[in-house]
Amino acid sequence: MMERLSGEVLSSIVGDIYDCVLNPDGWAGVMTRITEAVDAAYTTIALASTAGNRGRFAAQSPWDPVQMRMLQEDYDFDAIPGLKAAIVGDIDTPVATLSLMSEAELQQTPFFQNWARPQGLREACITKFVHTPDRIGLMGCTTRASREIISIEEQRFLALLSPHLRRASLIGDLLDQARVTANLYRQALDHLAVPVVLTGANGAILHANRAANRMFSAQGPILSRKGLLQAQNPVTARALLEAIAGAASEDASLGSRGIGLPISAPGQPPAVAYVLPLTEGTARAAFRPAYAAVFVSTTTSSSPLPEAVLTALFDLTPAEARVLLRIGSGLSASKSALALGIGENTLKTHLNRIFAKTSTRRQADLVKLVSDIGTPLAPQ
Repeated sequence: MMERLSGEVLSSIVGDIYDCVLNPDGWAGVMTRITEAVDAAYTTIALASTAGNRGRFAAQSPWDPVQMRMLQEDYDFDAIPGLKAAIVGDIDTPVATLSLMSEAELQQTPFFQNWARPQGLREACITKFVHTPDRIGLMGCTTRASREIISIEEQRFLALLSPHLRRASLIGDLLDQARVTANLYRQALDHLAVPVVLTGANGAILHANRAANRMFSAQGPILSRKGLLQAQNPVTARALLEAIAGAASEDASLGSRGIGLPISAPGQPPAVAYVLPLTEGTARAAFRPAYAAVFVSTTTSSSPLPEAVLTALFDLTPAEARVLLRIGSGLSASKSALALGIGENTLKTHLNRIFAKTSTRRQADLVKLVSDIGTPLAPQ
């Protein structure tokens, strides 16, 4: 214990933390070193909005990626024992789960029974290292069931690391939204076969996926001129820019699902540009500073929708998006629940939220909704 938590180990890890300011790829290694120092199963840095009830992992030591995805998607802050106490508690103050409740109480929670116990895990120790008006940074260490409870010495060690994590995050901007957004652009948008362009309020092109760049090279039906998005058809070029400006000003006439504009020039195959507002207060705000997403449709495809598109369009959680894809494909509620490995009551809960977010009432409405969108994935 003393060797693991020695001053030399602490100083070495602190040095690695500040090295990550210049090399963000080093964060996974820092998480691994912290895991070894406190004899944990894994360690994460989670980032969350102060307005939300979920977070995402910005860095972590190795652990089952499928389980980590489930942890982020299927459990909000209220469902994870001890997490809420760390969020509302003092900064730089580690909170161990078994300091808040007895082992028997912890083992009765659905989170422990369904997620922690099957993986041979025991408890977590969570430290809040950043808390600003819009964001929260949390470091969490989770232990295996085979070891003792998290000790006071281990909590002190984590408390000493916390201010260094905060300084490094503020200096190097671990929470850099530009980096997060750029990664999201590449992974989500570049796999779409349809052209997608993210623009500023005046039509300035902030990001174009591969399909859009191919369309630019082919000179239509959308163009890039001096960094601005334009339609090849001069009749609709102005209407396109006006729709983008309306999206930026949150014009109610566009609606939450945007507006479609015919943009093909005379004699060309039909093409429609769908201008989607990237509204503040929804998942679409992750694409800021872009104000509008322009999808160009030239064909109809029967390929399945990606979850990322549904998440962005209707502010769904990943779990809700998966339910919508199953129901939207025509599966019954019971078959959808079986395919997703969830109970029918859980599926009904997701469905009620999906109905509210998509302004629909019946499963038949969801089938039509999915078929109407028709955004295909690019072939691998």
